Amino acid sequence: MRRVLLLVLAVLALPVQAMELKPFAASYTADWKQLPISGTAERSLKAQGDGRWLLSFEASMLVAGLTEESTLRVEKGAFVPLTYRFKRSGLGRGKKIEQDFDWDKKQIIGSDRGTPLRLPLNRGMLDKSTYQLVLQHDVAAGKKSMSYQVIDGDEVETYDFRVLGDEVVSTKAGLIDAVKVERVRDPTKSSRQTILWFAKDWDFVLVRLHQVETDGKEYQIMLKDGTVDGKTIQGKAQ
Repeated sequence: MRRVLLLVLAVLALPVQAMELKPFAASYTADWKQLPISGTAERSLKAQGDGRWLLSFEASMLVAGLTEESTLRVEKGAFVPLTYRFKRSGLGRGKKIEQDFDWDKKQIIGSDRGTPLRLPLNRGMLDKSTYQLVLQHDVAAGKKSMSYQVIDGDEVETYDFRVLGDEVVSTKAGLIDAVKVERVRDPTKSSRQTILWFAKDWDFVLVRLHQVETDGKEYQIMLKDGTVDGKTIQGKAQ
């Protein structure tokens, strides 16, 4: 019994391994079920120097375009957002969001659709792009349920997720073993549905996303090809 106790204490005393980010770049097909055309999407994570990383997402179709970028760093095992930029055009009114995270003054300064934005900033808060990277790493760590404090408009919203299980996703890069994750929402407040799939053998990079909006419109992105830490994503033969 004493030996077991000493072993447990020794394991608990081991230093926590530093969180390792791996650069990736992935291309996707993008489809709106209600539109007879397809688009493309790109998602990437790149090192910027001085411990900073750039997380980018771009999607485009014939009638619409979207860009989203975050800069961030990792400190003591936590993701720390620095800036967030979002721009959407087409399919109705355009939308532009800018957020700067001032950790010295503990405030977020920016604008949302032209309206000035200023919010108090606390540890653990994330922007609407960085939280997706945190989710990716939490799924890789084996977590089954996750909750994040996300800056959404001029408020801080709680985003909840749960793992549904493993599933094989058929992509143009081959069959990918993935973990299926669901965004958990209160059905009395929102009927929107979001499902994500993360590649188990490729640093849990996103391979598929399917979303059903409150008006019934469906949107999906599906992996075409990509690289993780310089290695080409290759699934099993179909």
